[in-house]
Amino acid sequence: MLLFWFRRDLRLHDNAGLFHALTSGKLVLPLFILDSAILDKLENGKDARVTFIYNTLLELHRKLEAQGSTLLVRHGKPLEVFKELMQKYNVEAIYTNRDYEPYARHRDQEIARLAQQQGVAFQSFKDQVIMEPGEIMTLGGTPYKVYTPFKNAWKKAFTPTLAASYPTHTHFGHFYQHPKTPIPALQDVGFALSDLLVPRADFSANTLQAYEQTRNLPAKNATSHLGPHLRFGTVSVREAVRAALEHSDVWLQELIWREFFLQLLFHFPESAAVSFAPKFRHIVWRNNEEEFEKWCEGKTGFPLVDAGMRELNATGFMHNRVRMVVASFLVKDLLIDWRWGEAFFAEKLLDYDMASNVGNWQWAAGTGADAQPYFRIFNPTSQAAKFDPEQAYIKRWVPEFGTAAYPQPMVDHSMARDRAVAAYKKAIALTEA
Repeated sequence: MLLFWFRRDLRLHDNAGLFHALTSGKLVLPLFILDSAILDKLENGKDARVTFIYNTLLELHRKLEAQGSTLLVRHGKPLEVFKELMQKYNVEAIYTNRDYEPYARHRDQEIARLAQQQGVAFQSFKDQVIMEPGEIMTLGGTPYKVYTPFKNAWKKAFTPTLAASYPTHTHFGHFYQHPKTPIPALQDVGFALSDLLVPRADFSANTLQAYEQTRNLPAKNATSHLGPHLRFGTVSVREAVRAALEHSDVWLQELIWREFFLQLLFHFPESAAVSFAPKFRHIVWRNNEEEFEKWCEGKTGFPLVDAGMRELNATGFMHNRVRMVVASFLVKDLLIDWRWGEAFFAEKLLDYDMASNVGNWQWAAGTGADAQPYFRIFNPTSQAAKFDPEQAYIKRWVPEFGTAAYPQPMVDHSMARDRAVAAYKKAIALTEA
């Protein structure tokens, strides 16, 4: 018997590792671990992402019971969980899909060592990406640090077979027949059900064909909401890429950006904690805590910034165009360290993904690989006029806008822009000295 370990791939259909497990010749017992090393870092006992995972596990459990099997759900440290399961079951192998984040890589190395000590095979597979780190490299054998050449190399290397679906459903008879095993209640692991709901992913033909024209307009419900579903694997990236190839090259490029950021974090894990570009590691941030709180609460006096932050706080989502504006405002207008914003987004976003979050914040800050130039600073007022000209998005989230109750701008943008450029130039000079 082998264990299939679900992580960022919470689906039975088109699952690479699960397919290889089901066709291995051994019976497969599925497993999910509510990892205490991750959950203990979440301060909010009603984290919507945990609720989404839990509801997805219930659905997986129901589907597996229909096959006469079950989903084992354990809570604790993965190493301890596997020690227990290896004593309880005759485990011949552990199959799983690869995860590329720093913590996940360290965790998997621990489990692989344990498996080797116990004479158990540990097999991992590519599933959450089309091109995993190391598959797309420069001619010199180094990781790409600029998106466009990476995108071009990605497209050149792509073949339709890379996006072909794995027919797991034809092998469901190979699940280990197991008595019904209840899933632990969410409150048993210290969480309550959240009221926030993860929207369904929508990458229908209508959505994708209009994507290029509508994607920058926050007042429209024109995005796919694919982020959390790719993050937790309720949708296969192969399915998404097939839809993109058929309907929208612009949307495909967004999927490639995701893989670009993932390979950056894989090859340069230190970029999660420090500016990618060494010349910007000496920026003197103001880091005014009162100003940061105003930004967090959406009370800056800049309507588009405030609308975005209030949308995030209320729903766990923020439109991508607005994410760029609020990030630029925090880092450039307020001169607050991008890591403060990255951490706040990590706490709030339903679609939080470390590689994309770090990559996009460093892009907005001008400190990352292939980032916008440090002197390019979004003007939140002109951005609002361009992308929300009728103020529909702003009025939805900032109902007091235009009344005496709405605060005055907390900073003069022109002054703040000059201050930011000066701070960045000073950091460059310190590096070059």
